[in-house]
Amino acid sequence: MWRAVVEPAWDLGAWRDAARRALQAGIAPESIEWNGDVDGLLGGRALDDAPVVHAAPNVPGAFLRLAQAVVAHRDLQRHALLYRLLWRITQGETSLLEHNADVEVRRAAQMEKAVHRDSHKMKAFVRFREVPGEANTFVAWYEPDHHVVDLVAPFFAKRFAGMRWAILTPYRRAIWDGEALALGDGGDRSEVPREDAGEALWRRYYASIFNPARLNPRAMKAEMPVRFWKHLPEAQDLPELMRDASRRVDAMVARSPEPARRVIPAPVFAQATPVDDLDALHLALRDCRNCPLWQPATQAVPGEGPRDARIVFVGEQPGDEEDLCGRPFAGPAGRLFDRAMAEAGLDRSAVYVTNAVKHFKFEQRGKRRIHQRANAAEQAACRGWLERELELLQPEYIVGLGATAATALLGRGFPLMRERGRWHPAPDGTPVLATVHPSWVLRQPLDVQDEAYRGLLEDLRRVAHATPRDAPTLATPALIGAD
Repeated sequence: MWRAVVEPAWDLGAWRDAARRALQAGIAPESIEWNGDVDGLLGGRALDDAPVVHAAPNVPGAFLRLAQAVVAHRDLQRHALLYRLLWRITQGETSLLEHNADVEVRRAAQMEKAVHRDSHKMKAFVRFREVPGEANTFVAWYEPDHHVVDLVAPFFAKRFAGMRWAILTPYRRAIWDGEALALGDGGDRSEVPREDAGEALWRRYYASIFNPARLNPRAMKAEMPVRFWKHLPEAQDLPELMRDASRRVDAMVARSPEPARRVIPAPVFAQATPVDDLDALHLALRDCRNCPLWQPATQAVPGEGPRDARIVFVGEQPGDEEDLCGRPFAGPAGRLFDRAMAEAGLDRSAVYVTNAVKHFKFEQRGKRRIHQRANAAEQAACRGWLERELELLQPEYIVGLGATAATALLGRGFPLMRERGRWHPAPDGTPVLATVHPSWVLRQPLDVQDEAYRGLLEDLRRVAHATPRDAPTLATPALIGAD
């Protein structure tokens, strides 16, 4: 009998190393005891001592994807089950995973489904609480059914990249410090604050959207199992809301009918903030509620670059990557911008970059967030932030990228495609050159994309050509408008 040890028990790489060693030694499944989560039961020879008699076989990608989930299941027999499946596949049953009626294939599929469901629950039911005295730092307690922390932690690292957080579970913890994800030993619930100031607001919001007329306790408990309620602030009020549901529905039915009223909200326009420096401006920007865009966005994205930059580039609005990391020009369009700047002879690190709209606007399509252009009211709501940003920077020259930026800098109705690449005076007299946004270049059909890129590059070279050789970001008034 041979002894196989997988440590940690949920690690696919550890299981794969042991399984590969067993296959190379030609050891049949019935001759291996997998300890998994069970300690001290085995006395057989270690797999590391087994002689290699075969080359490592090729393993189908579908099996590895199945094993990635199954190995995270808490079933103590999962390691042995996976090896039996792998043994059968390498012994000639190459299409084994297609046989849904096979008992072992079906059992593995059930484990995979349970792990995927548990991963989904973790994404939905983790509730962060702010750590007192530590700005932008949050911690959450969660009790998963299976070993899913390693699988789900990258999702939280991407979704909440702009804050520092930790998720503690009984067996594992994940920590994001704003730059890197670390995984370690489990924690204790006492390490998490019992509540924070935001929970009362969240409970009131949940109570306000709770619709008693659509209450279906069975469906609700299927989607939000009762065992999670103790970790969800909004669930504290659920028993009372459910008890009162019938009474509230009766009151709604008894209420006299009222004609529908159309409420047209008044437009909100941002006023120039009184803050006196960029750091304070960026801090205030985090709390901007001038329009609804702050609600689905991860965070407001301020500008960045040298405070004494002589040229400011103004883009349109953050994209998906910018929204997650909190920095402008960080996504695919930003990378194209960097390339064009370098080819045009402009020093990207010496200019200040920002956006006319500070929050990411998008439409959710499945798992993807598709960019949407901010409407006129949303652009107007952000204008005060940009104006104050430019007042504090006092640039000598401004370059607007895209129609939204051109409108913010030169007014509504500016004919971007006709006037692109030319210098125009801003209301305060600062020279402004407007051109297309790099994202517009990326949206062009492939057969004309090179031409679109060359057009952007030509416009940026007009900025570079107005620059002395010894100061690559300084444009000279004498050359402005020379083309």
